Amino acid sequence: MKVFRGLPNAASRAPCALTIGNFDGVHRGHQALLSRVREAAGRLGIEAAVMTFEPHPREFFALQAGDLSRAPARIANLRDKLQSLSDAGIDRVIVEHFNAHFASMPPEEFVERVLVEGLHVKWLMVGEDFCYGSRRAGNVATLKEAGRKYGFHVEALPAVLNDGVRISSSAVRAALAASDFGLAAQLLGHPYAVSGHVIHGRKLGRTIGFPTMNLKIAHKRPALSGVFVVQVHGLAAQPIPGVASMGVRPTVEDSGRVLLETYLFDYREQCYGRIVRVEFLKKLREEEKYVDLPTLTAAIERDAQQARAYFRERGALAVSATDRIQDRTN
Repeated sequence: MKVFRGLPNAASRAPCALTIGNFDGVHRGHQALLSRVREAAGRLGIEAAVMTFEPHPREFFALQAGDLSRAPARIANLRDKLQSLSDAGIDRVIVEHFNAHFASMPPEEFVERVLVEGLHVKWLMVGEDFCYGSRRAGNVATLKEAGRKYGFHVEALPAVLNDGVRISSSAVRAALAASDFGLAAQLLGHPYAVSGHVIHGRKLGRTIGFPTMNLKIAHKRPALSGVFVVQVHGLAAQPIPGVASMGVRPTVEDSGRVLLETYLFDYREQCYGRIVRVEFLKKLREEEKYVDLPTLTAAIERDAQQARAYFRERGALAVSATDRIQDRTN
C-alpha cells in the first residue's frame, strides 16, 4: 500500500476508486465501505484509494477554539489506522493535513482541485451523512451533481447496524469509555489494541521492581485511560500477559505526555525498538496520583495480583477474540 502525505505529485497520480473519511478505528461500518471501494476498483481496473485527515477535523477546530476537550478521543493512532486500511485491501492512502486552508476550501474547489485534478477520481463512495467543504456546505446531493459534471460516479453507503444501532466511531468510543471490550470488539470486528515501537523511558519501574515496556501515545486524548489487564502480541509465539497503565503518570511527572506502560509477567528480554500490539482485556481502575513511590509501588503490586488472577481464572492466556465476540451474540 502506498501512503501519500498530501496530494500525490503529478507523476504519482492515477485513476482511482475513492472513499473519504476519518476512519478512526476502521470499524465494521468502515470495513463495509472499504469492501465496496475495493470491489469497484477491481471492476473498473483502477486503484482503491482512501483519503483521510490528520489531525481529525474536530480536533483541529477544538485547538482553534482553545478547548481540546471538544476534540473526539482517538480510538487508533495513525500506524494502526494505516495497517487496518492495508488489511482491507486498499492500494493507496492520502493522509491530508487538515489545516485552516483546507478547512476554508469551498466545496466546488475541493471537488475540482482535490478530487478531479489531484486524485483523478472515477468512482467515489461516502457515508450517507457525508459533508465537505467550508462550513460543511457540500453534501451527497451536491457531490453527485459534481460527479455528473466532472465524470465520476458517486454512491452513498447506508448505515451499517449492530443490533439495530448504527456502527460508528462514536459508538466504539462509548464502548471503550465504559470498558466494554466485548462490545468494542463486536463493533470493530477484532479486539481493541494499540500498537507502536517500544521506546526508552525513565526506567523508574525497574528501580521499584516493575520494569515496564513503554509506547508513546502521540495524541493527548486516547479513547482509554487507567490501568488494565492486557496481553501483548509481537514478542513471542504466544501473547505475553501483563498489566498496563495508559495515562500521564501523575505521580512521577507533570509534562502531560501520554504513555502506555506495560509490565509483562515473566518476560525480561530487551525489546526496545520492537513493534508490539497491546490488547486490552479488562479495566482494573482509574489512573491515580500517589503521595510517594512506596504507595505507588503497593498499588502496582495490587494491580499485578489482580491481573494474574484474571489470567489464572481463564487459563494461561485470555479468551480468544472470536470467542469473546461470539459470547455476546449467543
